[in-house]
Amino acid sequence: MPAVQPFAVQLRAVPTPAVRKCAVSILAAIVAGAAVAAGPAQDMPAVVHKPSVDVRSGPDFAAPRVATLNRNAPVKISGQQGLWFRVKMPQDKPGYLRVTDVRMAYAGKEGSAANSMAIFNGRAAGGKVTETASVRGIDESDLKSASFDAAQLSKMVSYRVSADAAAANARSKGWASSNVAYQAEARPAAKGGKPQATQSQKRTGLSLARGFLSQLGVGGGVGSTAIDVADKAAPKSEEELTAEELALGPEIAGRVLGAAPLVRDDAAQRRVNQIGRWVASHSARPELPWTFGVIDDGEVNAFAAPGGYVLITRGLYRLLSDDAEVAAVLGHEISHVVQRDHYEVIRKQEIASVGKDIAVSHVSVGGGIAGSMAKDYVAKHGATVMLTSLDRSAEYRSDEAAGYYLARSGFNPLALYAVLQKMTSLGTQSASLAQLYKTHPPLDERLERLDRSGYAGLEQYTSR
Repeated sequence: MPAVQPFAVQLRAVPTPAVRKCAVSILAAIVAGAAVAAGPAQDMPAVVHKPSVDVRSGPDFAAPRVATLNRNAPVKISGQQGLWFRVKMPQDKPGYLRVTDVRMAYAGKEGSAANSMAIFNGRAAGGKVTETASVRGIDESDLKSASFDAAQLSKMVSYRVSADAAAANARSKGWASSNVAYQAEARPAAKGGKPQATQSQKRTGLSLARGFLSQLGVGGGVGSTAIDVADKAAPKSEEELTAEELALGPEIAGRVLGAAPLVRDDAAQRRVNQIGRWVASHSARPELPWTFGVIDDGEVNAFAAPGGYVLITRGLYRLLSDDAEVAAVLGHEISHVVQRDHYEVIRKQEIASVGKDIAVSHVSVGGGIAGSMAKDYVAKHGATVMLTSLDRSAEYRSDEAAGYYLARSGFNPLALYAVLQKMTSLGTQSASLAQLYKTHPPLDERLERLDRSGYAGLEQYTSR
């Protein structure tokens, strides 16, 4: 059977007027359809959020004032330039407001992801008005059943950069470090203090106690159950905590990558690692093997696995306008790792599961006790901890910490505020935010918290 020739060749083979007219009509329809799909972005509605704000003629505090607006005055946002929103003024005069001067109005169901990207980034979401069919993100069932993808994890690690390499990149971009104190920052326990018994030593004592109870005929009763709980809750040294985090990180990240592989974009993967490593170097735990990646998931979300493994979705990455916004998102996730937020969720789950002894001190699956615990945990739960709702205070704290990390890294702390504003514009029921809404406080509440803090201690960095 002869090979089918391309459509264009067939047209040339039968160049009748009727066929040519039909081809032109088809081409015109395709072009018209594309123009409709990728048509001009709609302006995004917002309202003034302060008692009064000055509209500037340019994205600069020194630019002339062209108008003053009062609280709740409606505005239409038509673009973004750094930390300024371009707003429509009468007679189409240009006007600019700071991202903190207004509050984006929640869009309706499905939001307008393409419009948001076109306005804020100058690019539409693949020429579509919405991405309903492509935004479905990974959910708990995906993370529960996903297999560990060693090849993808190895690929992710291959993009990892050293602190020195990240610093060199920062110097080339003009990002200068600042010494900014952050009183609420979690810090690892100091080394060299009073010697602590290791968890293994503590468990040895618990095992002796269990054996003694057994000799007395109490085994299997309330006393033994109490010993089981104590066994699982035995305090750990700083070294043991870190060892478990380092074992859990790749196990969990590998499962997430099994559900959503890395985006095939070397530039994007290198970018998030350079920015992320630079920001992480300004945290209280710069020594962790920080590793970052962009995964092929259309929802707007990000994940922070213990031990320094941070993943952001394609949907979120595409919404970010510049390096400062990438740094803001990564800074929030870095704080979760520094604070051991997800690790503590895992720890509590293990303590609660008294029915099965998970203290595998006599089992070696690879990686010692910590490695065994990590493999046992993911065998039961997969990577579902990544979609576990943290305490709201943990999310608010990570928003706050991101501001400090941004200031320390040479960025403007307001970059996270801009990101939250853009996420708000996607809508209260947007498909692209389905999982994030399940696991995070409402976006307007997060913005309110940042407003109330007034960026105390960071004021001098908000004019960068």
